[in-house]
Amino acid sequence: MEVYLDAYLDYLKVEKGLSANSVNSYAHDLSRYLSFLKKRNIANPNKITRKDINDFLYFLRSSLSVNSIARLLSSIKSFHKFLLREKISTKDPSALIESPKLGKKIPDVLNFDEVNRLLKVPNYRRPQGVRDRAILELMYATGLRVSEIASLKMVDLNLEIGFLKCKGKASKERVVPLGRIAQKFIKRYLEEVRPKLLGKRTSLSVFLAQGGKTLSRQSIWKMIKAMVKKAGIRKKVSPHTLRHSFATHLLERGADLRSVQELLGHSSITTTQIYTHINRAHLKEIHNLYHPRAK
Repeated sequence: MEVYLDAYLDYLKVEKGLSANSVNSYAHDLSRYLSFLKKRNIANPNKITRKDINDFLYFLRSSLSVNSIARLLSSIKSFHKFLLREKISTKDPSALIESPKLGKKIPDVLNFDEVNRLLKVPNYRRPQGVRDRAILELMYATGLRVSEIASLKMVDLNLEIGFLKCKGKASKERVVPLGRIAQKFIKRYLEEVRPKLLGKRTSLSVFLAQGGKTLSRQSIWKMIKAMVKKAGIRKKVSPHTLRHSFATHLLERGADLRSVQELLGHSSITTTQIYTHINRAHLKEIHNLYHPRAK
């Protein structure tokens, strides 16, 4: 069976063009699978049954998470498809095995007080502080991803009518309203700070680092982490936290899911529905707090 695994890994490298890390992950998963089969004296792919695979997955349930088992099953399925396509085996015993249901992880969000504390951290007396406040205000006002903020161009901004244009995943373009407060801070940054950062250089990017270079996604993320720490926020904050907070606060205040989907640039409403779970949790808190017979 090891010979077939080597052939499969070569296929992933050469034909599929996967990275070394991805190939190593497949190798690790499938080596565990083949070791299990070896203990059962199975050396012929045609001898592997659906029960063998299910027994292997059951064997792993005490040591691996549901997510890890689902990933491992995906590797097994891909391996068996390869064996069938290459005519090494005549059947695919994994074909009818369903992946375990993955629980949707509800993202952490900041409440209104935490957002306000975060927005007030940047130091206005420093040009960098003006820029950072503009970035934070923009992220919370629009729900833009960090990568979308970093790639934002001057031509994408229309401060007169209060909209911006951005390209999201798969270069999908959307138009997002800015909001009055975000407009104010962006305008101040553009008038007072950006020319100083730019110097004699030229740049199409909105947000710049010292010397006129485009501010990177990593730099924005480091800035947010530093600001979160200064604000005394103890929650686990990721680059997406302000985006999650933007969507959640809209829903809490009565926005409809379709509108939030458009603002976030999600291609499917299913992706946006994760925020309804957060909204339900918020409603339960309100009910517990105020209803006389809730507790």
